[in-house]
Amino acid sequence: MKQIIVSLLKQLLFWMLFFALARLLFLLFYLSNLKTDGAGFFETLSGFFYALNLDLATACYLMIVPFFLLFIQSVWQKSAINTINKAYTFFMILMYSLITGGELGLYAEWKTKLNYKALNYLQHPTEVLNSASTLEFFVLILIVSGLTALSFWIYRKYFYKNIKIEKPNYYFSLLFLIITPPFILVGMRGGIQQIPIIQSQSYYSDKNILNLAATNNAFNLYISIIENVNNFGKNPFNFYDLADAKKTVEQIYTIQKDTTISILKTNRPNVVILMLESWSSDLIESLGGEPGITPEFRKLEKDGILFSNMLSSGSRSEQGMASIFGGFPAHPISSITKQPDKFVHLPSLVHIFNDLGYATSFYFGGQLIYGNIKGYIIYNGFNRIIEGDNFDKSIPKGKLGVHDEFTLDRLYNDLNNEKQPFFAGLFTLSSHSPYDEPMEEIFDWGGNENHYINSAYYADHCLGEFFKKARTQPWFDSTLFILTADHSHNSYKNWPYHTVEYHSIPVLFYGNVIKDEYRGIKWEQPGSQVDFAATILAQMELPHKQFNWSRDLFNPYVPKFRYFGFDNGVIWTEPGNGFSYDADLKMYYWKKSDSLNEQIIKNGKSYLQAVFQEYIDY
Repeated sequence: MKQIIVSLLKQLLFWMLFFALARLLFLLFYLSNLKTDGAGFFETLSGFFYALNLDLATACYLMIVPFFLLFIQSVWQKSAINTINKAYTFFMILMYSLITGGELGLYAEWKTKLNYKALNYLQHPTEVLNSASTLEFFVLILIVSGLTALSFWIYRKYFYKNIKIEKPNYYFSLLFLIITPPFILVGMRGGIQQIPIIQSQSYYSDKNILNLAATNNAFNLYISIIENVNNFGKNPFNFYDLADAKKTVEQIYTIQKDTTISILKTNRPNVVILMLESWSSDLIESLGGEPGITPEFRKLEKDGILFSNMLSSGSRSEQGMASIFGGFPAHPISSITKQPDKFVHLPSLVHIFNDLGYATSFYFGGQLIYGNIKGYIIYNGFNRIIEGDNFDKSIPKGKLGVHDEFTLDRLYNDLNNEKQPFFAGLFTLSSHSPYDEPMEEIFDWGGNENHYINSAYYADHCLGEFFKKARTQPWFDSTLFILTADHSHNSYKNWPYHTVEYHSIPVLFYGNVIKDEYRGIKWEQPGSQVDFAATILAQMELPHKQFNWSRDLFNPYVPKFRYFGFDNGVIWTEPGNGFSYDADLKMYYWKKSDSLNEQIIKNGKSYLQAVFQEYIDY
């Protein structure tokens, strides 16, 4: 039975080698682009190392069929099974070679990997063929054929051997059937960690071509298809004629005067965005929450501007990231950060700060692979990215990673040595389940959300300690701090999910850099994290039209609406009115008024339709 185990391992090894060969082919094909982008030899070579985990996960997917074939052969000897195994491997080699060839032709024009959107063009093969030169087409055909033939020859000569079992060992077969699948499953999800592997596991460079080369072709295409399988290129929120919907959105964003109220003492402040995991407005006393949950936040309000009518853009962390740094609203079905071919079309607040000469950095105590956040953060071009693995091993960690007190300490220490001006983002994690923060529980109330409010108290305490130290530093007076939730969370009040109350979040602009007359006030303008980009840039007297979904919240003339995109619908509010609509069920969860203005309904539905259409079009 040794040959069964050896055959399985050799097949796995072959796939790893094959993926590396396809990657080398891509890098050689675009060698001139590597030189233009300034990619060094060792940085390029590092991609083969960073690709290993995703390659192994993809190989494990491909091992499912060989595993079952080998199991059958361990109990039933048939030569036809050997033929089936070879035919399967050849077919998969051909498929992967075709994907590789597609990427070779696609990258020059789109600067992305082969994705679902590109596959849609295959519905019109004549147009695809006409868009490529005859020479280019035949070169790609030759490359695909050569890669397929060479790889299958290597497989046959060095990795494959016919299985011949004279006498079955049923005990071995049973053990093989029981023990092997868990190993394959763990490999498929990239390990036993809480969050399964995704493309960002292979992202390591500020040169996007290297990240794309390190990302497994088949895995990336698989994720792209899965993320789009529910709409297949068609907008499921097609409420109105698209041109009419876009016109409605244009009217929504029309402002009488492009101006702003200057609330800062300087137009070139340091900016620090603290993203608070899952914070609900119900944690904040000034926003209707119970007293005492976040006492440090309440102290900060006295020297800041508290936004009292903010909704999270969506319900997931990666959606919050795209809203904060890219000014893009959350939308149903998927998240734009999960698809590198789409998020590269978003404008980037970080790119602007980099161009202004700011030192930029991002901090998170856990692993950024969730929702492909790491890939998106790397694309944004932060000069320094710190995540869980970058902290000293001696630092106490919870199940999700480094506790907030230590992450904030790292930010504080780094800012003390940072060149000004700087732009930094930090994402907390302690207020995310399993709530294993290193602090005894303070509250014995809260019902089903008792652990949640205790974790918020801990996170708030960590903020208090951070600001206590930060106020002693010379950079503090020049720094605008923006405290915001990435999204909301169920609270002890147990609001229904489709209500405004459930998704209301705290947002606080804080710091001595704010003019005295604006400190300690509430700001009533409704909005979300999507509006940060325009608001910050307007305070810096910089243009922000590239963030077309973002509003300057300090412009008295901006439209007053709020949008939240949930998995199959929209929450929309305008002054005194609003609704929550489920497009799948074609029903309203609530209407603010029985006489809801039809124009308000059209505004909300058009907004959702236009956002999702833009997502599809990217």
